[in-house]
Formats: sequence, structure tokens, C-alpha cells
Amino acid sequence: MIEVKDLTKQYGDKVAVDHLSFTVKSGMVTGFLGPNGAGKTTTMRMILGLDTPTSGTATVAGRRYGDLPEPMRSLGALLDAKAVHPSRTARNHLRCLALSNGLPTRRVDEVLGQVGLLGVAGKRAGQFSLGMSQRLGIAGALLGDPELLMFDEPVNGLDPEGIRWIRQLMKRLADEGRTILVSSHLMSEMALTADHLIVIGRGRLVADTSLHDFVEASSERTVLVRTPSKDKFAEVLRRNGATVRVESDGDLIVSGMESLEISGLALADGVPLAELTPRRTSLEDAFMELTRDDVEYNVAEGAA
Repeated sequence: MIEVKDLTKQYGDKVAVDHLSFTVKSGMVTGFLGPNGAGKTTTMRMILGLDTPTSGTATVAGRRYGDLPEPMRSLGALLDAKAVHPSRTARNHLRCLALSNGLPTRRVDEVLGQVGLLGVAGKRAGQFSLGMSQRLGIAGALLGDPELLMFDEPVNGLDPEGIRWIRQLMKRLADEGRTILVSSHLMSEMALTADHLIVIGRGRLVADTSLHDFVEASSERTVLVRTPSKDKFAEVLRRNGATVRVESDGDLIVSGMESLEISGLALADGVPLAELTPRRTSLEDAFMELTRDDVEYNVAEGAA
């Protein structure tokens, strides 16, 4: 497990992480979410021992990362895809990591093949696109065959194929029983990838829950109804206890009534339906609602 207990990091008067506690469980992908400046990267750096906490602890398998006898065998991490010497080839970069961490060099070509870079193993890292750099960074994280993996914004700058590849990789690793912690601002991707969510704002814990429960807690369940008899049917729905909002394009947004009951009323009153679609709050909508008071930079309403 990755375990954070009462973790605090202060830079002068600024509190970047504020008494944060959570546990990342195995066998699932845990999304680590928060607005810019929420403290996600600082927290990850403290887990890796790159930053020293002001107070509290961050442990990997019960120990500080720096105290692990073979840390890359326990936790592999990608924080910055471009943190590679640009003159080194992909293979030599990974060989250096392997040799300096006591890992077998046979793992180098294994992980290059795993991330799809074996064909460009002799190419200098400085010539890599961002997508290729992300793959190389993930290869480095996988080098020690660790049980725990941590990725900071791994889909940044990737094309659709690269995003899909990373999503499938993380899911497969979780299915193997590994622990995956991934930070991302791409809510649509997290909705497809994460099983569990840890959400922070201004360095504090906002939510620690399953993806399903997080979205359900913020959901306004509505049904989109399209009919040529919108005025007549809106009154029918209201008489039967539904709340109806008529949009400018004539669509009816119905709450307080399920689709089956709506269709039954339409059938009973001879109202033709062109569309009847249940709607749920998206992860992005739920996230924006929960963290709206924790956004560091707010754009004034109506600003271009």
C-alpha cells in the first residue's frame, strides 16, 4: 500500500499540503484529482522522498521510500516524462537506471517491448515526441517489476491512440493485483480508467470514495424528452408530480420521474415521443461542483 498520514508541506507562509491522509489500495486504479495548485504533485514527491514533509508521513509498503532496500522493485513512478538526458538513447537510459538500482539489464528490452518502444530503442531521448517520452517514462517505472505504480499526468499531450494505450495498460496492471495511483486533469479519461478517487483541494482531502459513489453523490437525475406536443406533455408530467424545465429549443428536462413512468404517461395520453434519454451527471460536472471553492485561478463570469 501507499499510505499518507497527516501529511503537511509548507513553503514559507504557503501551505501546499494540509494534514492530508489517505491509503491507496491494491488491485485498482486510483485517480488522484484536484485543481491546479491543489498539492497533488507535491504529495507524490513526498511519497518518493523528493520533498521532505513539514510534518506527517508518507510510506510505501510500510516504510519510507528512501528506506526501502530496493525501492524501484516496490514502487515505480513517472513524474516528469522529459526528465531524461536528451543525448542518451532509450535503451541506455534504462540501462543506467537498471545498473544504478541493482536491477537485471535483461529487463531493459522487456519493458521497451512492453511499452512499444523496442523498435526505437537506439534513438536519442531528446528526439522523442511527448507521447514517446511518456512511454519511456512508463518503461522506467516498470523496470523493477514493482507492485506499486504512480503516474503524474501520464496522458498529457498524447494522441487518442496513446491515451487509449495508457488506459489499457493501467487497467491491465491493476487486474494483475498491482496498486496504481494516477494524477490527471482529464476527467473524461479518469471516468473510463479509475475505480477509486482521491480528490484534494488546497492541500486538503475533499473526497476518498469509489468513482461510482462520487458521481452519484453529485448527480441530478434527469430525463431528456423530445416531443412535438411539448406544452401538452409538460402539463401532463407536472400534474403527475414531475418537475419539468422547458429548454429554448423545446426539449423537456424532467426530474423526479423515471423514463418508464414518463413513457407510460405518453402512451396513455397519446403523446408521440421523438426521444427519451436518461441523463446523469458526468465525472467532470461532479468534480467541478465539489472543488469550485478550491480553484486557485477563477475566471470572472462573462469574461472572454
